[in-house]
Formats: sequence, C-alpha cells, structure tokens
Amino acid sequence: MHKRVLGRGLEVSAIGLGCMSMTGGYGSTPRKEDMVQLIRAAVERGVTFFDTAEIYGPYANEELVGEALAPYRGQVVIATKFGFDIDPVERKPPGRVTSEPGHILKAVEGSLQRLGVEAIDLYYQHRVDPGVPIEDVAGAVKDLIGAGKVKHFGMSEAAAATIRRAHAVQPVTAVQSEYSLWWRRPEEEVLGTCQELGIGFVPYSPLGRGFLTGTLPASTTFDGGNDARANIPRFEPDAMAHNQALVDAVADIARGKGATPGQVALAWLLAQKPWIVPIPGTRKLERLEENLGAAEVELTDRELAGLDALVATIPVKGARYAEDAEARTNL
Repeated sequence: MHKRVLGRGLEVSAIGLGCMSMTGGYGSTPRKEDMVQLIRAAVERGVTFFDTAEIYGPYANEELVGEALAPYRGQVVIATKFGFDIDPVERKPPGRVTSEPGHILKAVEGSLQRLGVEAIDLYYQHRVDPGVPIEDVAGAVKDLIGAGKVKHFGMSEAAAATIRRAHAVQPVTAVQSEYSLWWRRPEEEVLGTCQELGIGFVPYSPLGRGFLTGTLPASTTFDGGNDARANIPRFEPDAMAHNQALVDAVADIARGKGATPGQVALAWLLAQKPWIVPIPGTRKLERLEENLGAAEVELTDRELAGLDALVATIPVKGARYAEDAEARTNL
C-alpha cells in the first residue's frame, strides 16, 4: 500500500478504513467478531489509517476499533472525534453539538480508555460548535497535545475561515469532510485553504454511501430504523433514478480500465491532491480488497477531464443530508 502524509508529518496508508458502519447505521448490525477480523485483515493488506468516533454507537465503535487494533499498537494511526453531548450511562444517540473545553477534557479520557491507547493519533472536532469560539477548542486540544494525550488536531465539516482561525492557535493536521464525484463543495474554498496551510484532507463517504459503486439500483429501499440513507434526499427513489446516469457513465470508464466504478471513484479522489486520503467504509472483505485496489488505478489526464465533464453535464439530484443534519455542518 502506498503511503501519504497528512499535515506536517502524519504518514498513513493512501487509503484508510472508515469503521462507522461496523456498529450499525447502514442496515443490520454485523457481528463484532466478524468486524474485528475485517479490521485486522485491513492491517494485513497494508492499511494503517483507521477512523472512528465516540458518537458511533455511541462508544461501541471505539471499543471495536480498540479491540481489533490492540495487537498493532505503534503500527497504525487511529483517528477519533469529539463534539457531541452523549449520556455516558444510557449511551443515547447524538444530542446537541458541544465543544466546551471542559467537555473535551472529559471526552478524551473516555476515548483513550475505549481505544486502549495512551495517546490519540488524530483527534477531530466532529462538528463545529457555534456556541464555542473555535480558538477555545483549538486551545483545549493544544493542551491535550502538550499533556501527551493527543498527537494531532483535526476538524470535520469546517469552513475555510473556521479552519484558519483554529490553525492559528494549534496547527491542524487534517480536515475531514464529505467529498466525492457527487459532492464537490470542498473544492470551492476548503481544499485551497488546506493546500495553503499544509493541511491534509480526508474525504468520508468517498463512494457516495455506496451509490458510486454501482451496486444500488433505483429500486433499492432502505430501512428507516436502521439505515441512515432512508432519511437522505439523495437516496429517494426519483433522485436515485436520476443519479444513476452518473454511475453508468463512471462504469463505462471503469470497464475500459478493467476496474470497478468504485475503484474509479476512489482513484479520482487520489488524483486530486497528493495529500488527500479517502476512508471508504465497508463490512465485507471483498469490498475492502476492491477499495484498496483503487490505489493501483491510474487515471489519465483525459480520463480525469472526462469525469469532471460528466459531473458538470449530469448534475446530481437531491441534498446530501436532511436539513437538520446539514445544519450541523459549518460549510
């Protein structure tokens, strides 16, 4: 597996593994034992970058990742996130966003324990808290870095101006935001800011929550109680039928390269900047191997231009989030 560098010195595999779905959120919840084996299979195949968060579960995902990666301490990079008000006893789902410095100091202790590490490699603010100055958040993480509990500071779904303010207090190593062939807003300001400041960029949902793989026909239905896509406008039947044209066009390019649509979508991301590291998620070994194979797919300048033209001529239908979820982003 090729390596890339986030920020000023955090070396990771060119493709990471997003672990969120391994404890639910996209249909039925898989067996923990199976997911432990999948994470370890990723390590064996060269993956060194794993993404989790305290809110996934809540807590269950960090516990899973901590157990799975226990044999590989010092060999892998684990990223996790803070920023939601969670009842530690009831383990209730997401409440309000909260990044008060006192909350961060408590949250880090829980994440350290669940992950079974002495220091968190990359600690993201999960969502920007409009009620707390970002300088205070960055200052709190700076203190944690000074105390040896955190190694690198990250931000998720943050606007360019917010990133700049935080970076002035504590250098930001990576910004994580949704980015893919069907969601390109980071190109407007955030990517340029990252390049200027020397910050890495980590796209989540790089395969459009599975849609860009070409395995979700317009007839696909989602369980409203267990699958987050049931509440996303982009996955409504009429939107999926419209958006299929984009996947079909990507599939045409993929066939010509002996690749899959998902591999082309990931290769496109890797070709954008050398400091971009996508973190596709999966719960299947065959999909893991397919995703990692994207690192070997090289797109020509003509093919990259063709993909850009496709997006321009086949506009995506439907919002990427429901209104309440989009309101939590800072973009």
